[in-house]
Amino acid sequence: MYCPVCNNEDTKVIDSRLASDGSAIRRRRECEACGYRFSTNEDVEILDLTVVKRNGHREAYSRNKLERGLKKAMEKRPVTEAAFRTLVHEIERDIQRKKSDELTSSDLGELVMDRLKTFDKVAYIRFASVYRQFEDADSFIRELTNLNRGKKTKSVKKSQPRH
Repeated sequence: MYCPVCNNEDTKVIDSRLASDGSAIRRRRECEACGYRFSTNEDVEILDLTVVKRNGHREAYSRNKLERGLKKAMEKRPVTEAAFRTLVHEIERDIQRKKSDELTSSDLGELVMDRLKTFDKVAYIRFASVYRQFEDADSFIRELTNLNRGKKTKSVKKSQPRH
């Protein structure tokens, strides 16, 4: 690891700990030349995964592409950077659990929607409208109805008047 100040390649790890969500390792480092201290994060990276598109075209999995799609769905939503990173890691863990070197874009889209459904319902609907290619208001309403079916409604108990 190169020092960000003096560009020396000799740095030593002072401390390592698991990130709060358990998805990465945070390392505290010190440059052996100038003594500058800095932190790095080590993530698991999905390698050698091929995504098979609807038209049969194959392309390498791209975390950047996943993040762009999620960010578009979450535009102007109250989502912190930490929560966003956790969501991406959860989706990538779901991908890894498939234990396959190939995944269809529809399977990937379903994994994303499963996570978005509990993460942010507005972002879920936005993503689903593009992913499922809603063509009219009825398609949109059907998806909202299905989303609301998963919700349990609370019954409000009316208070009895005192005598």
